[in-house]
Amino acid sequence: MPVSLSVVIITYNEERNIGRCLDALGDVADEVVVVDSYSSDQTVAICHSYNVRVVQHAFEGYVQQKNFATAQAQHDYVLQLDADEVLTEELRQSIREVKQNWQAAGYSLARLTNYCGTWVRHGGWYPDRKLRLYDRRLGRWEGLLLHEKYQLFDNQLVTNLHGDLLHYSYDSVEQHVNQLNRFTSISAEEWALRGKRRVTVFHLLLKPLWKFVHGYILRLGFLDGFAGFCIASISAWGVFLKFAKLRTKSRLLA
Repeated sequence: MPVSLSVVIITYNEERNIGRCLDALGDVADEVVVVDSYSSDQTVAICHSYNVRVVQHAFEGYVQQKNFATAQAQHDYVLQLDADEVLTEELRQSIREVKQNWQAAGYSLARLTNYCGTWVRHGGWYPDRKLRLYDRRLGRWEGLLLHEKYQLFDNQLVTNLHGDLLHYSYDSVEQHVNQLNRFTSISAEEWALRGKRRVTVFHLLLKPLWKFVHGYILRLGFLDGFAGFCIASISAWGVFLKFAKLRTKSRLLA
């Protein structure tokens, strides 16, 4: 039997992205729910212009926000998107076919990222599969402060869908660096919560070096040109920052 699909999106000050995301849904959604964290820009007004349902909810963390958004859906079959993501026609067709013959507990989508105008296909950034289409009765969003993912209950079937989910990540290197600074602070906090507070020269020197070599050389990031070099370099710097912040935090708590 065909199923009805709810698309859920969490937002905060996404006026630059949300219209593009909603435009690309086409006819795959039987319902669209946007859970907004009290944006101060035109995000909500844009959503209302598309006649989607908007729910305001204070941000408590990515895991909590996505579980809350999933719970707002009218239908048990859910496609979760971020505001900076766009469905391609091939992916829309795959979703239409799944709606007609739903077989798995969840479906993973290949995410193709645009970095400062370049589509990145190497360095470990593609296909970057994410479980985003799921039966909400068979799993939930899990994680701590970062790196949330949808976790299905034991022994559930996951199938890969054809087609790319386009991810418009960073418009500038400055934007990437600014987000990296914020995310490394959160990541250091997460490691501290897990009790991982010991930081050595290995973490501060060798792990950043390995991050660069792995992404830029072993995973062929150099094939993405300048974008690939920026990604590998900034990612390596992010590894250093995370452990440097964790070391500082651990000393303050000692």
